Amino acid sequence: MSSKGWAAFAAMSLIWGVPYLFIKVAVDDGVSPVFLSFVRVAMASAVLLLLAWRAGVLAQLRGRWTWVAAYAVIEITLPFPLIAAGEQYVSSSLTAILIASVPLIVALLAIRFDAAEKATGLRLVGLLIGFTGVIVLVGIDVAGNADELLGTALILIASCGYAAAPMILKRKLAGVDARAAMGASLLIASGLLLVPAIFTAPSETPTGDAIASLIVLGLVCTALALVVFQFLILEVGPGRALVITYLNPVVAVALGVLILDESLGAGAVAGLLLILAGSWLSTDGRMPPGLRRTRAVPA
Repeated sequence: MSSKGWAAFAAMSLIWGVPYLFIKVAVDDGVSPVFLSFVRVAMASAVLLLLAWRAGVLAQLRGRWTWVAAYAVIEITLPFPLIAAGEQYVSSSLTAILIASVPLIVALLAIRFDAAEKATGLRLVGLLIGFTGVIVLVGIDVAGNADELLGTALILIASCGYAAAPMILKRKLAGVDARAAMGASLLIASGLLLVPAIFTAPSETPTGDAIASLIVLGLVCTALALVVFQFLILEVGPGRALVITYLNPVVAVALGVLILDESLGAGAVAGLLLILAGSWLSTDGRMPPGLRRTRAVPA
């Protein structure tokens, strides 16, 4: 990867490690999953479309609206509310661990849709190890609790969207400026979420913590993150871009334990290790050359 690719990778590892904490704070304070998602995407779309307009890049969307809409539904409109709904039943730490399965789903989808990302040999072994981790996590920590099983299912469905959407971005929107592509996608998602958001709007003003969480989710974890993420995908490819999910759960688990006093069961620990190991192998199981040359340098 280039130095720019590594910079984007580091930024995304941090930026997408923190949303689960803020989502948990907001939904626990009574903000509905759909209303949370609408505010988040509406705020981000306004910022990105303004930047795209000032940069004069909105014309790049001409003839691509079908794919922009498809990306909006698969990456944003469905996953965002599903994850927030799932966090009504499970911890932010468990959510992040489940999202770490996204590279495994990418490898699985690639068997049919993207030969460049297809898992064979060692990558196929990683796929099996990773999904074993999901089974261990669900079987030990979640099984027997209907609410947690529901939350887990919602988050895993969202993970499928996160895995499929980058393939659309890579194939159909590669030439579109990130501000225009992401701003338009978020605008479409806002429109789709508007009506259900109105019906699920809070009856009282949300708490200060919830409002702060919505602002961070909209401006940092959505507007900034989606632009950086598109650059990362185009720079290194969908499979390797999603290696950020190796570090996201570590950040999220640390925040959940330190700030929200969440605890990890044996299944969560074992599942996390297996998922991360499987994800690593399923996206090659090798350190990129640039990192191999520098990894021995002392801190």
